[in-house]
Amino acid sequence: MTNRIMLASGLAILASCLKNTNDIWEAHFGAAAIAASFFIEENGLIGETAEAIVEQADRMVARHSTGDARAEEPTGRTLDALSGERIIADALAETIDGLHWVGHNVIYAAIGMKAIRELGGWGTENEIGAIADLIRAFKGKIPGRSWIGFKTSEVKAISPPPPGELEGMNGSELSRLVLKELAKFKIIYRAEAHHDLIGHMLTFSHALVTLEELGYADLYQRGLFPLFKLIQVLRTTRDIRPGEPIRLVSPVDREPLWPAAPSSWLPTESAYWQIDRGENEWDFGHAFKFPYSFYHHVARAGGAEAAAYNNFRRILA
Repeated sequence: MTNRIMLASGLAILASCLKNTNDIWEAHFGAAAIAASFFIEENGLIGETAEAIVEQADRMVARHSTGDARAEEPTGRTLDALSGERIIADALAETIDGLHWVGHNVIYAAIGMKAIRELGGWGTENEIGAIADLIRAFKGKIPGRSWIGFKTSEVKAISPPPPGELEGMNGSELSRLVLKELAKFKIIYRAEAHHDLIGHMLTFSHALVTLEELGYADLYQRGLFPLFKLIQVLRTTRDIRPGEPIRLVSPVDREPLWPAAPSSWLPTESAYWQIDRGENEWDFGHAFKFPYSFYHHVARAGGAEAAAYNNFRRILA
């Protein structure tokens, strides 16, 4: 796939998600296709590495595309980039003040808006409206389903941070904060309630940074408190030791939780992509999204300490 086709394919999956599945999760793979494209471009990846990423992303898109999720440019009058972005931004404004499904409303919206801008416009009014409906579908949804130490109701009840902790924080400062948080984990468990939450701390915060970069400062600022809730939960799990009693509130994870093994390769190395990242279907999307978010944070932060890279190896899908 060319860069433009990958972006358009990802947007088409976002737009067709609700219609085809009556659910919000198929869009995960559209966001991942867009992430794959930007990951290659922003990190200057070429040769075997870029080719391997494209091959796997192409395979993922093929699995999750339908007649409505076209790899071609949409038919009908294409909205200009600003109009398309604005429709999605207005929908996001209706949900961004709460933590919903660990920030996927923000993740889908921000990466979709960035792809539309990169393409100089994409989609008919109906197609862009379908993405907006997808974002609105998060209204009233839970913060997430799997937690260590917290019930969903307790996550919702987390208080705002002390005055000054978030106010005025720009995107570069947020990237530095998130990378420092990542570096502080003594152990990372291979569990949705830990590994995945840490990964989504990266992707949710990256989505906010993207909104700031696109010029949506108000949405960026409003999303900081919901992100803070996720960070606060994860801060309570940084120093858990193997064998320590864990209050696990999860429909999918069970004790004992197993420590995540570090990846031998980083996603900027071709060897990482010689493994079939689609063996676990859900993690197929994370294989593109987690690396894109991590490396974008590193670029915005001006670098990251070795401990952040070491822990990043443990959340690689």
